[in-house]
Amino acid sequence: MLLLNVTPAVAHGAMMKPGSRTYLCYIDGHSSTGQIIPQNPACGAAVSQGGTNPLYNWFSVLRSDGAGRTVGFIPDGQLCSGGNSTFSAYNLARNDWPVTHLTAGSNFNWWYSNWAAHPGTFRMYVTKDSWSPTRALAWSDLESSPFLSVTNPPQSGSVGSESGHYYWSGNLPSKSGRHIIYSVWARSDSQETFYGCSDVVFDGGNGQVS
Repeated sequence: MLLLNVTPAVAHGAMMKPGSRTYLCYIDGHSSTGQIIPQNPACGAAVSQGGTNPLYNWFSVLRSDGAGRTVGFIPDGQLCSGGNSTFSAYNLARNDWPVTHLTAGSNFNWWYSNWAAHPGTFRMYVTKDSWSPTRALAWSDLESSPFLSVTNPPQSGSVGSESGHYYWSGNLPSKSGRHIIYSVWARSDSQETFYGCSDVVFDGGNGQVS
């Protein structure tokens, strides 16, 4: 029997559609033996730097003291890790992370893992047209206001499993080409706040991942 040295998960969710870096790298590397063996080069670089435990805990990019804070709380260059050092490898400025193909301005069915369910508000931001994937993400790279937000959306599937998720529908921003959708989930029953980067390309796609 294969025994894996995995740190127990202590937290609760990440964007699944469009997938966050940690979620899509987990999907990319998860093998039939339970090991994580990255195929994508950016995921491989992140595992080389930070090991595989962050991917077994792909839903744990959080700050327990976040209280919904963004600018001035999470330092520039650390947005994708939420300032959580465990996930610092997912701040790497690369143009080869797994990417979700989307159609600008269209209505999209969003999924966000509810590994542990909590009330709260989800806010989605998108990068400005001047952003470059080869530059570590800074707050100045994001549009100042969220293009979409939702509070206490419905849930589907089993909490605490890969099938469990919150879901909602909402329009995508009017963008073209490569971007990051940055998500912030602020719980309303504690200060715990989750952060995540979803790499996307607005090219007429319908949620396909490559």
